[in-house]
Amino acid sequence: MTVLLAFMLAAAEPAAAPAVSSGALDEAFASINSQPAFAEDATAREMLEGVRAMLPQDVDVSGHINRRSRHGTEVAAYRYTLKRKGGETFLKLYDKAGKELEFEKGGRLLDTDVTWSDLATEYLWWDDVKFDETAESESLQGIVCRVLLVSDGDRSVRIWIDRRTGAMLQAQEMKSGKVVREMFATSIKKFGEKWSPKNIEVGPPGAKYRTKIVVEDVK
Repeated sequence: MTVLLAFMLAAAEPAAAPAVSSGALDEAFASINSQPAFAEDATAREMLEGVRAMLPQDVDVSGHINRRSRHGTEVAAYRYTLKRKGGETFLKLYDKAGKELEFEKGGRLLDTDVTWSDLATEYLWWDDVKFDETAESESLQGIVCRVLLVSDGDRSVRIWIDRRTGAMLQAQEMKSGKVVREMFATSIKKFGEKWSPKNIEVGPPGAKYRTKIVVEDVK
């Protein structure tokens, strides 16, 4: 699927700063960069390469993943560490007691809505990329975005990119032309000199309760 973590991993050394709600995304991003990250005539491939360029070669991210039931009961709670080094991604999951857990890279991670592809952002390196004809240019919570569709065989992901910052703000996994999962930021925080998603929600469209990824530290 997608992952807002692509922008998250571009963060610099963490620094104390308040988080802001998703309704304030436009105001926050406007304070970052007054010059657009992409030219008006940028191609879909140029925009995708811009998102790739935001991924640093070396970074350590830690936080927790929680999933609640339809009734609000917590059904899954894990801590995670994600290390990116030399272009490779290494992920570890732990239970509440701190015990490292085994998981399969295919499908969902344990009993969450999150997949390995979400966290490793492998879809950003798929070669088939174009502007989405059904949503080529849309506003997302007041932010004007370009919408890309990246594909690999029968797998496809739709991603929303803020033209000014190059940030990926939302993504959807598609199957047979239908949205089966989506991911989006609900709050952002300033890490060093860059704003990044702090809370990210993942789940099927229309679901009342989703899995939440919380970013606590970026080094």
